Amino acid sequence: MTRIISFFVLLGLIMSCEVKEKIPTAQEIIDQSIQVSGGSNYTKSNIDFDFRDIHYSSKLENGNKVLERIIESDTALILDRKEPSGFKRFVNDSLIVLTDSLANNYANSVNSVHYFANLPYGLNDRAVQKKLLGKVDIKGKSYYKIEVTFKEEGGGDDFDDVYIYWFHTETFKPDYLAYEFHVNGGGQRFREAYNERYVGDIRFVDYKNYKPKLKNTSIYNIDSLFVNNQLELLSNITLENVKVNRGNYN
Repeated sequence: MTRIISFFVLLGLIMSCEVKEKIPTAQEIIDQSIQVSGGSNYTKSNIDFDFRDIHYSSKLENGNKVLERIIESDTALILDRKEPSGFKRFVNDSLIVLTDSLANNYANSVNSVHYFANLPYGLNDRAVQKKLLGKVDIKGKSYYKIEVTFKEEGGGDDFDDVYIYWFHTETFKPDYLAYEFHVNGGGQRFREAYNERYVGDIRFVDYKNYKPKLKNTSIYNIDSLFVNNQLELLSNITLENVKVNRGNYN
């Protein structure tokens, strides 16, 4: 009888522990992910890299973050600068007057490349809204699945786009992401991170870029499509010549 009672007491303790397992919130997951991926180094560093033969850099100037893109050809050197005060384009050191719409398009293009290169940093921007969708398995590993949407105010022109991120439940690193966009006819993309490396204590990855083979699929089921080989590989997104320089920005 004593053994039977002890067995049920032990069983009750095990079940109690399982019930009380703490699932982190979406905010806690993203905070931890940013910490393991670079933390405060994101705000202390100048970052340079090349992407598709174009040079990108982010730097701190007078306490403000400035994003740049340099496009070089045989006849011209184009410098695009996205500053807190607005966007500027220089061609051979001469400032070019742009229409508001064109300047906005260029600024969004520059911002997009820097955004993906520095993930998960940026997921705590004020316009970001996060929601934990649960836990899923991908290729035998467990992930927290988080939806990211944006407020209209401060969310940019594409504030209605929907992003999904998959964070490893042990490392908290974002190994996969997907997004649904509406410009140029709209579509969906799924990205698988590979070639992880740390440069200047900041995590960088390259991506395999996929799209669904079928139309009218739900962005919320795109991980299942990936697992079942229902995605088509479009391209590899590769960052080259990554450099991180730390300065004194007190």
